[in-house]
Amino acid sequence: MKAAVVTETGVAVRDVPEPSPKPNEVLVRVRAAALNRADLAVASGQRHGAIGGPGTIVGMEFAGEVVAKGADVPGDIAVGQRVMASGAGGYAEYAVADWGRVAPVPGGNTSDTVAATLPVALQTMHDALVTNGRLVAGETVLIQGASSGVGLMGMQIAKFMGAARVFGSSSDAGRRARLAEFGADLAIDTSDPAWPDAVLAATDGKGVDLIVDQVSASVANGNLRAAKILGRIVNVGRLGGAKGEFDFDLHALRRISYIGVTFRTRSLDEVREITRRMRADLGAAIEAGTLRLPIDRTYPLADAAEALARMKANRHFGKIVLLTD
Repeated sequence: MKAAVVTETGVAVRDVPEPSPKPNEVLVRVRAAALNRADLAVASGQRHGAIGGPGTIVGMEFAGEVVAKGADVPGDIAVGQRVMASGAGGYAEYAVADWGRVAPVPGGNTSDTVAATLPVALQTMHDALVTNGRLVAGETVLIQGASSGVGLMGMQIAKFMGAARVFGSSSDAGRRARLAEFGADLAIDTSDPAWPDAVLAATDGKGVDLIVDQVSASVANGNLRAAKILGRIVNVGRLGGAKGEFDFDLHALRRISYIGVTFRTRSLDEVREITRRMRADLGAAIEAGTLRLPIDRTYPLADAAEALARMKANRHFGKIVLLTD
């Protein structure tokens, strides 16, 4: 089969053996695979857990149809079924995923291209907002890095789960102008050092109840100012740097719960539970097409390196998708 693999000189499409599903896995004929920022680290040869280095197939979410399944896969997943999934090795004509990370393609008219954009954003943001962020209906939420695919989904999930007001941040004026389309009541410009004042002004000086942070270092202390006393901050990503200054006194003064999350150190059972909880809360909205992400651009699998370059250059809004047909 064809797959986009890490080589010593970058990502290239090569002929590689087709994977075989383990007892707990589903084999999918991939029709579309969506890009995620974590793919850039894998593509550069950096290791993420047990994944990385030359020969690694890039990609972590995809859609297509089931062509085989292991003996332990539940009966509600059938050969021939159209599915979307998260799992390693998605930039390929065939990929495997644990059954707990596989879901039916929603609705009767959802394309593989659209379906491929959903799994990672849904799992990541439901876990951050609801499970770890403990979002309660009527609260205020700030999504840092809101113009990313995961961020756009986060604002929609927050609104669907009953948030009273949702703020989204971006340092790009054009992207900020579009955040309202995806649930933002207020767009925050984090390139302005006074951005926490804008959040405080919009919340009568109190700050927001919950911040989901995909940026980290460059906004860390601003987050402490913008969060309500007894607020929560969930650290999802580090687009603005993995290390930086942190005002420990302000953290203590405002009695903020600061929570770190990642999929890299979670067990298979934990990931299955994340998916189960997400589908329980959001299943109806997913099926109805209420939760959606814009498609920035599609590329053929052969142009995977070009697609990754577009993501690395940060020229996109929404999801970039590879098509295998």
